[in-house]
Amino acid sequence: MLDHKNLIKKIPKEILKIIKTLEKKGFKAYLVGGCVRDIIIGNDPKDWDITTNATPEEIIPLYKKTVYENDFGTVMVINEDVTHETLKKIEITPYRLEGKYTDHRRPDQVVFSNNLEDDLKRRDFSINAIAFNLKGHLTDIFNGLKDIEKKIIRTVGDPDYRFKEDALRMLRAIRFAVQLNFTVSHETTESIFRNAFLIKEISNERIRDELQKIVMSPYPAVGITMLHKFGLLKYIIPELEEGIGCEQSGEHIYDVWNHSLHAVQHSADKNWPLEVRFSALFHDIGKPRTRRFIKNDNSIKKNQNELQKSFSRKKYTFYGHEVVGARMAKKIMERLKFSKKESELVEKLIYSHMFFSDTEKITISAVRRIITKVGKENIWLLMNVRECDRVGMKKKETPYRLRKYFAMIEEALRDPVSVSQLKIDGNYMIKDMGMKPSKRMGWILNSLLEEVLDDPKKNTTLYLSRRAKELDLLSDISLQKIGEKAKEKKEELEKEEIEKLHKKHNVS
Repeated sequence: MLDHKNLIKKIPKEILKIIKTLEKKGFKAYLVGGCVRDIIIGNDPKDWDITTNATPEEIIPLYKKTVYENDFGTVMVINEDVTHETLKKIEITPYRLEGKYTDHRRPDQVVFSNNLEDDLKRRDFSINAIAFNLKGHLTDIFNGLKDIEKKIIRTVGDPDYRFKEDALRMLRAIRFAVQLNFTVSHETTESIFRNAFLIKEISNERIRDELQKIVMSPYPAVGITMLHKFGLLKYIIPELEEGIGCEQSGEHIYDVWNHSLHAVQHSADKNWPLEVRFSALFHDIGKPRTRRFIKNDNSIKKNQNELQKSFSRKKYTFYGHEVVGARMAKKIMERLKFSKKESELVEKLIYSHMFFSDTEKITISAVRRIITKVGKENIWLLMNVRECDRVGMKKKETPYRLRKYFAMIEEALRDPVSVSQLKIDGNYMIKDMGMKPSKRMGWILNSLLEEVLDDPKKNTTLYLSRRAKELDLLSDISLQKIGEKAKEKKEELEKEEIEKLHKKHNVS
């Protein structure tokens, strides 16, 4: 049993004020759509939509600042005094009836109505067709409450009719399912399968927005699987379906398709950002096009049983799949109108995801080259993608090799113990202090660094220049001894810092 008073308590005061303003002028006003669904479920609404029997011309004078630039009667009320983003722009729409959708995207005609039920009849799903007013009255003529309780996505009325009106609703059904952890009703699923081809009528920008929400949901692997099973994926990202049944070898226990699903799901479980999630989904998308079978020339000499075992363990190579995959992913991202920044970062992460090699042989300079290739700001995103790849093989999240890489990356990123940390350098000593270039300068700088490591407060231009002049008065032998001793101390300290990193990541 719903506690209506408790529902009203969940409505922000800014929204209450907007509704009360309409009611004071004698109009009826209801919260409707996703915001009602969310407060019933217990989620925080991302948008607040209000429907009313007032016309746009009657709504606009009631508020200080409004925007009305559409053919659907929606008036946007701007709350300039509010810092919360979801309360800054509130949409108020008159009850309305809609004409035919000849382009499968938008109604040809909109007619305002005085009947709330007319407005609810035009909505996509029963869970989004519930209206709620400040008197605590719920209007639920399509049993949305029951569907929320059963966790079912079901269209308002005939699903074929709903999807032919706006084909994007097929993607929205899947999106709501993975966002809310609901299932799609049988009749809705069957209708999507029948009408999947209509998604070709929808702009790539609108498809991108829904796809992004699916991938950024808690269950992207389920969403991508539903897109495939409902017949939509072949019109959106057919390249992904090339991985279905594409057997791998070596440490892989899944085909490319299922491996990619496990990888993207791990990125969601870790709540990683969009670029990591799409990189995880697409990281092996080039494998089907680069797969080559390794023939065993000695197999002819084997007996029947051994031959059978040999064929059951087919081996493949996928040379260059990261290059091919990076290009494919970029084209997909561009086709779906993702930003240039997002597309290029996904391309870069996929191109570099095969950096992995024997950690006993890789050098710190090689790690630095990887960092240079992807950028310091992206190196940990690359490691996230690598972890997704590994978990996609049903392996541990952070095995020894990954931990060793973490340590090596931190070592490469950290500022080394170096004379470059000093406030003065060789150029300063030559130009500003009049010293002549020589080995003595190196000994002096090492000596100064030792003092600064002991007491960082000494790292000032004034102190170091004065101390450099004092050291310059020493003989070559004395200065060399001091400088080389300081250098040894610096190297020992550097070694200790690296050992701390290795201990932190539990590697040798």
